[in-house]
Amino acid sequence: QVQLVESGGGLVQAGDSLRLSCAASVRTYYPMGWFRQAPGKDREFVAAISWSGGSTDYTDSVKGRFTISKDNAKNTMYLQINFLKPEDTAVYYCAAAIRGAWPASRQSNYFYWGQGTQVTVSS
Repeated sequence: QVQLVESGGGLVQAGDSLRLSCAASVRTYYPMGWFRQAPGKDREFVAAISWSGGSTDYTDSVKGRFTISKDNAKNTMYLQINFLKPEDTAVYYCAAAIRGAWPASRQSNYFYWGQGTQVTVSS
């Protein structure tokens, strides 16, 4: 059983930066990812990182602004978000996969999910 806890969300202005964190209760040995759900929209893939951290994947709309990373010693994954835009407003969820499929953009790859952290970007 893996418990995931996100933190770092908040209310920011366009152009600001945030770093989201996802603390896992135990070490995971499969990909982890970030997803987000904007009001009235389906949850969508944002970024994923392999267990080693050597491979990353991003949805096109965040490439160049978002950076996913992890610290296996701390069982923690991060999402650095720069140049925030109002359209980045969403609840951000972290997730842990239970198999090593890569790329890991499909929600069906993930079994464990955090409770989400709200990111609100004002224009």
